[in-house]
Amino acid sequence: MNTIAQWFPTGWEPFLYGGIMIGLGVSVLFWLTGLIGGISTAYSAVWSLVSRHPFFQHEKFVSTRNWRLMYGLGLIVGAVVFTYTLGHGEGFVTKVPLWQLFVGGIVGGFGARMGGGCTSGHGICGVGSGQLPSILAVLIFLSTAIITAHVVRAMGGF
Repeated sequence: MNTIAQWFPTGWEPFLYGGIMIGLGVSVLFWLTGLIGGISTAYSAVWSLVSRHPFFQHEKFVSTRNWRLMYGLGLIVGAVVFTYTLGHGEGFVTKVPLWQLFVGGIVGGFGARMGGGCTSGHGICGVGSGQLPSILAVLIFLSTAIITAHVVRAMGGF
């Protein structure tokens, strides 16, 4: 039988506090700007700086690119600050080559835009506001992740 202690061996409180902070952050952003705090639109906003393709020059991307870039940079800076303060300098380390991380980011960003948003936009903001497309997207995300995890495990991975 699984208990809370088995599921969360280091405690559940950080997840609660993190959820509260995320909820407050996206609520304040929506309250102040009327905009949803997903990050995948920042992908298109960055491309609007370097590409003249009509899709990337859409008003939605061009008019909001400054705050979206700051939003994305804030996520990165916030993670670094946490790592070196409350995280005791213990960051996440990976053996994946930098070029693979970069390509994965490009592919993931492209896929998120094709899907009309990323997991944070759909899962946190869309589901939180009761949007049916977001609820369906999150169900598909989770189902795909669970199936993929089982397939990878069956093939000898992790």
